[in-house]
Amino acid sequence: MSKKDVVLAFSGGLDTSFCIPYLQEQGYAVHTVFADTGGVDADERAYIEKRAAELGAASHVTIDGGPAIWDGFVKPFVWAGEGYQGQYPLLVSDRYLIVAETLKRAAELGTGLVAHGCTGMGNDQVRFDLAVKASGDYTIIAPIREIQKEHTQTRAYEQKYLEERGFDVRSRQKSYTINENVLGITMSGGEIDRWEAPGDGVRGWCVPRSAWPGVPLRVTLTFKNGEAVALDGKPLEGARLLARLNVMFAQYGVGRGMYTGDTTVGLKGRIVFEAPGLISLLTAHRALEEAVLTKLQNRFKPDVARKWVELVYEGFYYDPLKTDLEAFLASSQVMVNGEVTLETRGGRVDAVAVKSPHILNAKGATYAQSADWGVAEAEGFIRLYGMSSTLWAEVNQ
Repeated sequence: MSKKDVVLAFSGGLDTSFCIPYLQEQGYAVHTVFADTGGVDADERAYIEKRAAELGAASHVTIDGGPAIWDGFVKPFVWAGEGYQGQYPLLVSDRYLIVAETLKRAAELGTGLVAHGCTGMGNDQVRFDLAVKASGDYTIIAPIREIQKEHTQTRAYEQKYLEERGFDVRSRQKSYTINENVLGITMSGGEIDRWEAPGDGVRGWCVPRSAWPGVPLRVTLTFKNGEAVALDGKPLEGARLLARLNVMFAQYGVGRGMYTGDTTVGLKGRIVFEAPGLISLLTAHRALEEAVLTKLQNRFKPDVARKWVELVYEGFYYDPLKTDLEAFLASSQVMVNGEVTLETRGGRVDAVAVKSPHILNAKGATYAQSADWGVAEAEGFIRLYGMSSTLWAEVNQ
């Protein structure tokens, strides 16, 4: 193959659509890869393939990334159980799978040139570039970063660039940056970036409150070693299970939120996100963990989880520390087996029942109800437990 062949990670959005004619005019033959990590239906998938063809891609491949994103991200993320800065459920973590598929296609074509549509202001460029650098000797081309050297209003420039060459631009892409996969949807741009209330156009899967069903939804998830393996008693492959939860809980508006985060590049990032399935999974898993892990495990594990989340968020997906932390997380899940029933009436989801052979119940005692120890034992425990504070008060009164 010619050294001018470049593989572009392609989503069909404004940025990656701009990249095809831009790279062509730089003398490249552009081969596009769409890693379907869920969240798009058959019509959208067909649109992306058609979009690549009409923009003049030399070749296009679509990859089913559902199983890989479940094993590579969802499992350890649910084990961790923490969002970035306590809120954001890392919905952009499919980027690492996209990189892997882009590099696989580059190997097939015999080229070391890869491209992406990340901007110079966001975190995705860090995730993409660091994942590529950790995977081998490649040349990274980032057209959006290049045009930012001369154009401050990049989205307006990209839109005009495409329209001048006869290519249309979707209306939502004119105002918002929208990322969608089986993990959920993130939306930024427009009034969100202006710190204003999101408009009617800022909505993905989650149904507005006025359209929530009038009856509650109850589902039961079965976990084995911390991994969800069945929905309402029916075994399901992970990515399909998550997709099903997305559909069910989106009808009740579960998993929608806004958050402002400290980004890797130092800016404040404000987004609207929707993750009905992932939030439901996290809720069920946490309820089961709380019942079967020891007090010390439940206290210590969030520290490991926060570090794991930071590494993935900031682009260090292939750092050895991430692997080290995952070894601990996997070990902590050995007894996380059982069933959790979730319920929602709209807007939030609660774990209303937990069933497991590993629940840490005391045979002769129930909290605040009954005990198999006496008054003297309780008073002795309290005396020793609080001795340091009691002595301070006595000495310093």
